[in-house]
Amino acid sequence: MSLFSEEQGGSVHGGTPPSTQADASLCVPELREGRGAFRLFVEGDALFDAMIAAIENARRDIRMESYIFAADEVGARFVAALAAKARAGLDVRLHLDAFGAGQRSFQNLQRELEGSGVQFRWFRPFGALHPLQYLQRNHRKLLIVDDGDAFLGGFNIRRLNSRRLHGETRQRDTHVRVSGPLAKLAIGHFDRLWHDAHQFPASAIPEDPKNMEALLVPSYSRHCQHRLACLHAGLIAKAQAHVYLTSPYFGPGIMIDQALQTAAMRGVDVRLLVPRRGDPLVAGWATKAAYALLLTAGVRIYEYLPRQLHAKTSVIDATWSIVGSANLDYLSLFVNQELVLLARDQTLTEQLQAQYMDDIAEAEEITLSIWHRRGWRARGLEAIGWTARQLL
Repeated sequence: MSLFSEEQGGSVHGGTPPSTQADASLCVPELREGRGAFRLFVEGDALFDAMIAAIENARRDIRMESYIFAADEVGARFVAALAAKARAGLDVRLHLDAFGAGQRSFQNLQRELEGSGVQFRWFRPFGALHPLQYLQRNHRKLLIVDDGDAFLGGFNIRRLNSRRLHGETRQRDTHVRVSGPLAKLAIGHFDRLWHDAHQFPASAIPEDPKNMEALLVPSYSRHCQHRLACLHAGLIAKAQAHVYLTSPYFGPGIMIDQALQTAAMRGVDVRLLVPRRGDPLVAGWATKAAYALLLTAGVRIYEYLPRQLHAKTSVIDATWSIVGSANLDYLSLFVNQELVLLARDQTLTEQLQAQYMDDIAEAEEITLSIWHRRGWRARGLEAIGWTARQLL
């Protein structure tokens, strides 16, 4: 019996996603209820302090990967901590995305890392022989220390996430710390990309998670090439009370779009929090291109106002929570390497729901009447966004 009934969806290299909500709901695993097993971070300074402390307390090995790893004060702090542990004889591995982190300004930090004994790799640098591989990026953010603690979520390594360094306009994001069995499972996910392997190691995907309260879910698996999309659609289809989604980029495709509309029409409180301003701008236009059908179905849409929104979270009823690197858009769900925590933990769900209410208190709700009154310029930009969605 596989973890999910995903044989419906084909393999990583072929097949199609479940075509109905009933099929998608088969992708929701059976987990036991937990409480209080995770630590949530919504401020970069607190997260970075905790990550550095974990690195400094490491005794055997450290594995880290990030999409963006800036050559700034935050990046230099992490490089110094990693280099010190490598010089002390620990097995330290750093895997960075060649597009997100591969800037010329990083070269000095790279030399420091490699000179201290840190094992360093770029994920898919551009190669003339396989140029299309460059289109898939490693968008994950993951730190694993001694197979005992792991951190994952949306925070990149950069000063933009620090209130101390960037100020009140710092980026809004979410991360989570896990420990025990989940940290050990994270090693399998890290090692697969480190060795550029296509198949998931069996140890990274438990076949029977009934005795676990959470899982680490990648963007695809051995049995389903659309795993995150199927998981979200399945959870939304099962929702009875509410669905609270936060995504900086939104364009998830037909399966999730239809699940959201159907849930709202049957009376579920479905809410979507997105940024007021997209980064880049065309991403915001693409997000707005999805508004009309969602609003008509009864989905409530909020645009976050005070600062840049980068968190990727989902709260479904009082039961399910998702925190990770994946946006609800085409690139995250169908192209890039992503990793999220799926938890059935009451404490985490309550914390995420409370944070969600704080966030929408600082957002403007876009009602259907407001949307109908938008000007011709906004409609033109929406058309550009709609075209961009179709091209993806």
